[in-house]
Amino acid sequence: MILPSLLLLLALCLGVVAAASAQLACADAARVGARALARGEGEDRARELALSAAPEDADIDLEGSSDMARVSVRAELTVGSVVSVPVQLRGTAAVPVEPGPAGVGG
Repeated sequence: MILPSLLLLLALCLGVVAAASAQLACADAARVGARALARGEGEDRARELALSAAPEDADIDLEGSSDMARVSVRAELTVGSVVSVPVQLRGTAAVPVEPGPAGVGG
């Protein structure tokens, strides 16, 4: 009785670690994309950079204005093999646009 309980606890802990890692990847991807937009990179390039840091099948939303560059990254992770639990993950970032001709606001 103790061994199955320990294995279940181990599986739960591994799922939590995987979800935390994917959450951090979403936050990092949002920061990467927002920094790229703030530097004046194009939206396609910023999306490409954010996707390279994001978990698989993540959705990236970009929003650039004259003063802020905002990026939101959403992903869904399925935790568990016997009992699958979908976990929604989200990371957002907002970075001030750099002044000058390269910034989004011009």
